[in-house]
Amino acid sequence: MSLQENIMTALKEAMKSKDQTALTALRAVKSAILLAQTESGAKEELTEEQELKMLQKLVKQRKDSAAIYIDQGREDLAAPELAEADVISQFLPEALSDEEVTKVVLETINKVGASGMKDMGKVMGIVSQELAGKADGKTISNIVKAKLS
Repeated sequence: MSLQENIMTALKEAMKSKDQTALTALRAVKSAILLAQTESGAKEELTEEQELKMLQKLVKQRKDSAAIYIDQGREDLAAPELAEADVISQFLPEALSDEEVTKVVLETINKVGASGMKDMGKVMGIVSQELAGKADGKTISNIVKAKLS
C-alpha cells in the first residue's frame, strides 16, 4: 500500500474516533503529498525517497515549533505540535540508534579514507544517502564531526 493510501486509511480512522490531533497531522501530510504531486514537472506518484523526505520535513517542522514554544514558556502550544509529530512519525521507518549510526559513519570513514574535517562533505554525502529516512541529518552531522575531529 502506498503512503497516500495509508494516510487516507488513518485519516478515516481518526475521523471515526474524533481524534483532532491525528486529523490535523494527517491532513497536513495529505496536503503536502498533493502539493508535491501538483508541482510543475512532478510525476503522478511520489517515490518512496520523496515521501520519506517529506514526512521527515513535517516531523522536523513540528519539533522545531515545539522547541520554540517551550523556550518561550508556552507548553500549552508545544504539546499539540509534539503530538502531531508523533502521529506523522508512525509513517516513518524505525529510526536507527546513535550506536548504529556511528557504526555506519566509521565504516564510511574507513572506506573513503577520510582523515579530517576537510573530508566531512564526502562522508556526510555517502552516509546521508545510505541512512535516508532512518536517521536525522543533525544526528549524522554531529557523529561525523565527532569522529573526524
